[in-house]
Amino acid sequence: MTVDIDKLRALLTVLGEENVAEFEHESEGVRVRIVRGGFAAPTPAVAHAAPALAPAAASVEASTPADSVDVTSPFVGTFYRSPSPDAPAFCEVGSVVRPGQTLCIIEAMKLMNEIEAEMSGTVIEIYAQNGKPVEFGQKLFRIKKA
Repeated sequence: MTVDIDKLRALLTVLGEENVAEFEHESEGVRVRIVRGGFAAPTPAVAHAAPALAPAAASVEASTPADSVDVTSPFVGTFYRSPSPDAPAFCEVGSVVRPGQTLCIIEAMKLMNEIEAEMSGTVIEIYAQNGKPVEFGQKLFRIKKA
């Protein structure tokens, strides 16, 4: 049996909106179990075993000074600066980034979601701490526009 990805996405959205901590369902030989909670850093195998369904769109809001923007979290989750604990960070303060470049990963409901830059620029501030929870709308990065 296969899992309908669109139905799974819809289910994850509803569970996230309702802040459900644990959910389990079995039908026609397919079992789905979702457990939220815990903020331990994933092992490399976990980081690659649970890829994102699609890159998440981070919010970008105008900030001060006028030539920079803040990248904010599109949802609640755990912030990771690298794809695995032993890998280098996606970016550092001073890194030049381009549109589509991965800035970080936010783990939400056991899914790893890549947060990508929406513009070219230089990272001038990293607000979130590696392995720590972030909230919807929380500032993650400040990028000076190129």
